[in-house]
Amino acid sequence: MNPDEKIKWEAAGKLAREALHFGKALIKDGKKMLNVTEKIEGYVKENGGKLAFPTNLAVNNVGAHWTPSTKSKDVFKRGDVVKLDVGVHIDGYIGDNALTIEVETNEYSKMIEASREALNVAIDVAAAGVNVGIIGHAVQDKIEQYGYRPIANLTGHRIKRYNLHSGISIPSIRERGGPVLTSGDIVAIEPFVTDGAGRVGGKRNSNIYHLRQIRKIRDEKATKLMIEIRDRYNGLPFAERWLHEIQDDATKNLQKLMRAGVVSYYPVLDELGNGIVAQSEHTLLITNSGNEVLTK
Repeated sequence: MNPDEKIKWEAAGKLAREALHFGKALIKDGKKMLNVTEKIEGYVKENGGKLAFPTNLAVNNVGAHWTPSTKSKDVFKRGDVVKLDVGVHIDGYIGDNALTIEVETNEYSKMIEASREALNVAIDVAAAGVNVGIIGHAVQDKIEQYGYRPIANLTGHRIKRYNLHSGISIPSIRERGGPVLTSGDIVAIEPFVTDGAGRVGGKRNSNIYHLRQIRKIRDEKATKLMIEIRDRYNGLPFAERWLHEIQDDATKNLQKLMRAGVVSYYPVLDELGNGIVAQSEHTLLITNSGNEVLTK
């Protein structure tokens, strides 16, 4: 990694952290989720960054993958357990971080603490030469000490430029074998904790999309939208509401792109035992002596 690249990784991590904590202060009983999301994303843009993915608001038994649409009327309610996940990129270099807020109650403070402490033990372990299974072992041990379950099929991930999930997954459960971290790797570690079944799944539309392929489409406006998505987002996820900056009838043309197999949505990931979920996440630069937390 050359010095210019490192500066961009660090800048993206710093802005991601600042945007995350800016957003945390906005999440209150009665506040509209769409308004909070737009303020967070506006903060990123006003401070020289771009969005690596739409701001995620996963509430209560939703583990991950949901953002408001332009028509969303949802509001935060007292007692909600909200996972706020913010990703920023600067010239494709990404900072990804998350935290959990319980709105005006403390019923799940122990679970939230478990996710933070699981992340801390993962950070203590992560270094060049370490097998990712060792990280998963440490994370699961810590979560179980608190009396909860890790979510087995939600993992951390290696990050490369313009690539959020670049081949290496970092488990939150005990695994044998698996990839070994190397110096210079950028990884996001994100333990998910639940009092439910410990797995997520679902099919509902999260309002978060990705470009699957470029292909010939007969519709001129849909074609223009496809090309604009490719050029603006460089393969990163995007939100339906972002597209209205491009076209007035963006929603209709997005549907055409989906029917043509050009665009797909990410499904909302619900906890399969209907358990509450907490999450904590940092982005790390792996070094020979340990790691540098880029979002701290």
